[in-house]
Amino acid sequence: MDEDLRERVERAAEKHALLNAVKYDSDADVGAIMGPLMGENPDFRPHGDEIPGVVGGVVARVNDLPPAEKRERLEELAPDELAEIEAEGEKTDHDLPDLPNVDAYDSVRMRAAPNPNGPWHIGHARMPAVIGTYKQRYDGSFVVRFDDTDPETKRPDLAAYDAILDDIEYLGFEPDEVLLASDRLETYYDHARDLIDAGGAYTCSCGAEDFSDMKNAAEACPHRDKDRETVREEFTAMVDGAYDAGEMVLRVRTDINHKNPALRDWVAFRMIDTPHPRPEADAYRCWPMLDFQSGVDDHLTGVTHIIRGIDLQDSAKRQRFVYDYFGWEYPEVVHWGHVQVDAYDVRLSTSALKAKIDAGGLDGWDDPRAPTLASLRRRGVRGEAVVEALAALGTSTSNVDLAMSSVYAANRDLVDDDADRYFLVRDGERFEVDGGPDAGHPPLHPDHEDRGERTIPVDGGVVLEPEDVPDQGDRVWLKGCACVRRDGDRLAVTDDDIEVVRSGDADVIHWAPAEGTVPVRMRTPDGDVHGVAEPDFAATAIGDVVQFERIGFVRVDDHADDGSVVYWAHP
Repeated sequence: MDEDLRERVERAAEKHALLNAVKYDSDADVGAIMGPLMGENPDFRPHGDEIPGVVGGVVARVNDLPPAEKRERLEELAPDELAEIEAEGEKTDHDLPDLPNVDAYDSVRMRAAPNPNGPWHIGHARMPAVIGTYKQRYDGSFVVRFDDTDPETKRPDLAAYDAILDDIEYLGFEPDEVLLASDRLETYYDHARDLIDAGGAYTCSCGAEDFSDMKNAAEACPHRDKDRETVREEFTAMVDGAYDAGEMVLRVRTDINHKNPALRDWVAFRMIDTPHPRPEADAYRCWPMLDFQSGVDDHLTGVTHIIRGIDLQDSAKRQRFVYDYFGWEYPEVVHWGHVQVDAYDVRLSTSALKAKIDAGGLDGWDDPRAPTLASLRRRGVRGEAVVEALAALGTSTSNVDLAMSSVYAANRDLVDDDADRYFLVRDGERFEVDGGPDAGHPPLHPDHEDRGERTIPVDGGVVLEPEDVPDQGDRVWLKGCACVRRDGDRLAVTDDDIEVVRSGDADVIHWAPAEGTVPVRMRTPDGDVHGVAEPDFAATAIGDVVQFERIGFVRVDDHADDGSVVYWAHP
């Protein structure tokens, strides 16, 4: 790399390192700035193998500056970007628009209505994150209603009920009421009978294809004009389990000429032969469709505002027919687009995740490669960070993308101050060290001197990551220890002070002793990584979130005689 290009790389790297450090009030991270740096400077890409080495030196110099100096320097180099960072720091939950017609209600009441067919992935968390935030804004309430009235195609998982409630607690919310739709069959039957008496429903034994043809042609079903007594008798037979699946349904009488065929005489109840997995519900065979069950429950539980996907607009239209028969006021509705999540190869689908687990492609719901809340929790990501990132997406009807970097940034703000620092070396190369101290003493946390220092022995040699090994005759700074120069397969301590780093003549690197280290298996979304940590790491507690310097934050998962296991959280 020629000198001109090197100077340009250093200038650009300094700006991005400062942006990263100031934005997150932490040390800059080489990995976090490489993407923006290369994206802004495409002409750097042919030199991709050399760039990280230059950037590493710049990052080390930036990290050595006091916070006030970092901000002052960034104001010189990029005042507009600094202003944007400071403006972002003042943002609140106002990314969420006000709910419509709030003043028309005594209090706001919302609902989360999960299908308990498995633990939640990240996309599921959007609903409780948003309605929980609205609950706090309006001093309202919300109900969790498990929509578990399909024991066949969306068969409930008995473990999922508690798992989902645990996920809501993880996100920082507590529902005001918890209901199971499968406990409420008699309530739905009572309302079906009332609907029949109001002339709003009829029993139908048409085959599915035959009815579809009639519906699409706007032709009335021959059963549409049955007398109410016959309809009641046949519905009672449905409830008693007298029909097999597909033999009889109860339809809501709507408008057979409606311009939208999907709204014409839709099914409210059908027969299902498969028993429900809950013992309390396994005797039932006549089950409500979601639009009927959900519509009735929203009214009975006092829901004032519903948030649902833009693809479910027809649900509100179907339910309004029932509401009109009963003379009920329909809740306010907010429709939003789907959320897509980057950084995962696994599709956001409970069924797809379960299939992958069953096939052995994932170790379980909390596998670090899984886009689940269980995985994030085990990795040390706090629920508050997930809520902040999801609420910031707002309620647009357009599809939105959730960048996991936004979750990670929010979590970094939450954990950085408490996370002690340690060194982890991967694929270490061993070197003897000549001269200098017997041990290095880096701080447990750079911002908290009162926490003390770690002790990392040097006299038995050190191990360095391959990319940090200096060329013959070159110097590096062993963080918390000393400057060393490579001499063959040895490192000789020099008399240089920290100015050698500030001048760019020596990169700051992490390291570990050659003996007495702690073997570590680091589980990451990209697979397991193995390395050795400094001896003091063994004193960490299970559940602690710490930072492996220059690598990222991790949650300590296990300590055993043969080593430790950590779950990678984020850079």
